[in-house]
Amino acid sequence: MTIHPDPTNTPGIPEVLRQLQSDPQRGLSAAEAARRLAQYGANAIPEKHLSPLRQFLGYFWGPIPWMIEIAAVLSAVVAHWADFAIITTLLLVNAGVGFWQEHKAGNAIALLKRKLALRARVLRDGLWQEIAAQDLVPGDTILLKLGNIIPADVLLLSGDYLSVDQSVLTGESLPVDKGRGDSAYSGSIVGKGEMQGVVTATGLQTFFGKTAQLVERAESVSHFRKAVLAIGNFLIVSALVLIAVILFVALAIRHEPMIRTILFALILTVAAIPVALPAVLSVTMAVGAERLARLKAIVSRLVAIEEMAGMDVLCADKTGTLTQNRLTLGEPVVIGAHDADELILAAALASERDTGDPIDTAVLGGLPASAPLASYSVLKYQPFDPVSKRSEAEVAAGAERFRVAKGAPQVILDLAQPDVGTRQTVTRQIDALAEKGYRTLGVARKDGDGTWRFLGLLPLFDPPREDSAQTITAGQRMGIDIKMVTGDHLAIAKQVSTLLHLGQNIVPAEALSTDVRTAQTQAEQADGFAQVFPEHKFAIVKALQARNHIVGMTGDGVNDAPALKQADVGIAVSGATDAARAAADLVLTAPGLTVIVDAVEEARRIFARMNSYAIYRIAETIRVLLFMSLSILVFNFYPVTAVMIVMIALLNDFPIMMIAYDNAPTAPQPVRWDMTRVLIISILLGVLGVVASFSLFWIAETYLHLPVGVIRTLIFLKLLVAGHLTIFLTRNTGAIWQRPWPSWSFFNVTIATKVIGTFAAVYGWLIPPIGWGYALLVWAYALVWFLINSGAKIIAYRALDAYRKSSTR
Repeated sequence: MTIHPDPTNTPGIPEVLRQLQSDPQRGLSAAEAARRLAQYGANAIPEKHLSPLRQFLGYFWGPIPWMIEIAAVLSAVVAHWADFAIITTLLLVNAGVGFWQEHKAGNAIALLKRKLALRARVLRDGLWQEIAAQDLVPGDTILLKLGNIIPADVLLLSGDYLSVDQSVLTGESLPVDKGRGDSAYSGSIVGKGEMQGVVTATGLQTFFGKTAQLVERAESVSHFRKAVLAIGNFLIVSALVLIAVILFVALAIRHEPMIRTILFALILTVAAIPVALPAVLSVTMAVGAERLARLKAIVSRLVAIEEMAGMDVLCADKTGTLTQNRLTLGEPVVIGAHDADELILAAALASERDTGDPIDTAVLGGLPASAPLASYSVLKYQPFDPVSKRSEAEVAAGAERFRVAKGAPQVILDLAQPDVGTRQTVTRQIDALAEKGYRTLGVARKDGDGTWRFLGLLPLFDPPREDSAQTITAGQRMGIDIKMVTGDHLAIAKQVSTLLHLGQNIVPAEALSTDVRTAQTQAEQADGFAQVFPEHKFAIVKALQARNHIVGMTGDGVNDAPALKQADVGIAVSGATDAARAAADLVLTAPGLTVIVDAVEEARRIFARMNSYAIYRIAETIRVLLFMSLSILVFNFYPVTAVMIVMIALLNDFPIMMIAYDNAPTAPQPVRWDMTRVLIISILLGVLGVVASFSLFWIAETYLHLPVGVIRTLIFLKLLVAGHLTIFLTRNTGAIWQRPWPSWSFFNVTIATKVIGTFAAVYGWLIPPIGWGYALLVWAYALVWFLINSGAKIIAYRALDAYRKSSTR
């Protein structure tokens, strides 16, 4: 059942309620709601999910699987059954490992998405309760208020008004005001006001559901992922060029058998191309997201993990992030009230109970026992919104009628319009309290048809969190410039900044220059910003990004959404509105700044794992492909057989996948992709590997006079052992024994695959046997070159660092 009422026809409300069989006073019963949920389905846009079987079969479709499959067919054609068995095993293992890792990653992301699922406040069995938005059904009575993402299509029943941002649905740049009898649509955002409504459509039957294709957003590709994918493309092109040269020489010049040559070339291509690249990327990101979730930081956009590793500026909201967001009421400043009790009572009447709002909680907590609220009836209430900056209530006490308002002092002053002397007195009091770290509320009252009377000021203090100063120091040591952002008065901002050991260069938002370049300089040099409105946050982020900074921005309100979206890393703090959470890349489920610093550390470790894999993959491709190509082209010698190449590729898959679970160092400063540095180290390790392989070939042939088959097995074992040792070299920039040491899972899998390869070489599993003597000789040879490569790597990194320092002077 879906109802689409005419939004201009207010008298249609009773008819809609009748059709929906809904009672807005009690809501649906739990039993009726369950029945309708079974009838209409979940209030969600169904996602396309492949069955596990189709997902598994998908790993046999694509350019790389096609190459492996053609190689298997050619092996069968020439009756190389050993080759056929190994190649088929490689195909199945690649598919199995990829499927399993993607399945685990998919489950992890699904779990994180469930944690971010929207909630809705609904009336069931006469009681208001909070449920998952996907459990809403037509006929439910729900409450909509500031910051909510509207969870279903609703007909508005009661309340003053809603100001709704429908831009995601209709493209309208301005919010739309709605009142009783209007329809509000799923996916739009409540900017102001509070109303109750009845759900008229859910899921695919909503306006959002029917036009879902118009609001689909393509996920952007981060700088780091672009770089890694560029590396993959470079390796593929390089491999194909070299293999094309090999094919030309073998077929056109040396006239070798076509099928055998093409089979060898295909297998060599499979070994050289980074088959596991997509899987390593997705698994590393998913594992990282799981770890961040355990740190109370839920990732809503995986690529933000990479951006977080390079974040060098964090614009942190003062309230709730740097401070406790637990306001306490100070000594009231009486101006026009008879006494402090009247002042606090008026403010309490202009507050909402049981909402958890920190300001209202502090005001209600300071209410004297002699002024019980039960003797007053609130006839009409206008909740606080970021534009008007005040809340207001119409109150009845017996025959007496009056209105009360509380909010920003300047707003209440403009409302009451006191004489110049009173205004100056109030302003001096605000400044004096601000210097002590207090923010203030103005309170006013209007009796009957009279004028507004400014009653006084209520000082509120939000103390810094106990861990904020220590965490800020830790963040600064990590190279993050933390800038405080607050809507509070400049004096309050400076006072809090002093307590947190931040600088004193706090810039009022209105003081930012209209000249773009000057504003960028101001934003870069500032320690914080005061008297900030949401549009200022957006401008601050843009200015810092223009200076080539990777910017993080925290926020919690609906009007913070544009800045959170614009930031490289948008962070919705604990308790943020639905709109802020939807716009953010990272959603915190614990208060404070510590979570962000922990998340940055984890992001840098993830970056280190990806950097390690990139260097290893390039070096390994150079080592194998260049050695093979030169051996065939220069010496007309195939140093390994097709089976050996496939076995190396097969045994490489497992340690590569475990990179995602390895311990990794945390960079002391923000990290960015340095392609030149990666290529230099990769080429160095790759070329040294080629030299080591040719040296072993020369020793085996010239001094040991070994048969060709044995030489090939020696080279196979050397390529396998040395290749896996290279993974340990790429984990850091220093000596191999430096912490963090490899994780047990990574270490054990890497060693286990080398041991399996060693047994294959010793006992001749599908390849000529060499015995334990030669096998141990290869291990010793590989370990000696491992130490040589380690020393060369350290020297190269130091030279690169020295060059960077000299070039920046």
